[in-house]
Amino acid sequence: MSKRKRRYLTATMPDGYVKTIGPTTDSFTHYWRIVAELENGKTEVFWGHARSLAEARKKRAPAQEAAKMRGWKSFAFEIAELVETAAPGSEA
Repeated sequence: MSKRKRRYLTATMPDGYVKTIGPTTDSFTHYWRIVAELENGKTEVFWGHARSLAEARKKRAPAQEAAKMRGWKSFAFEIAELVETAAPGSEA
């Protein structure tokens, strides 16, 4: 039985925000994020990771439903590819 390598995965969003997940042995390929603007001017952020671009894209429809149900003023739905990176704090 072989051990699966634990990896760190990093996504860089269009606005420069960087999200690193791990260590993980899961085969995630994409990170998705919803930034919702509330009626009171505050924002809420929801995020997750997926095993394919298609899986990540499937989060858009539920986001649109959530916007209606929760009364969001607006929201941005974004997807970024995850790339394997060195462990945080290591010299790689």
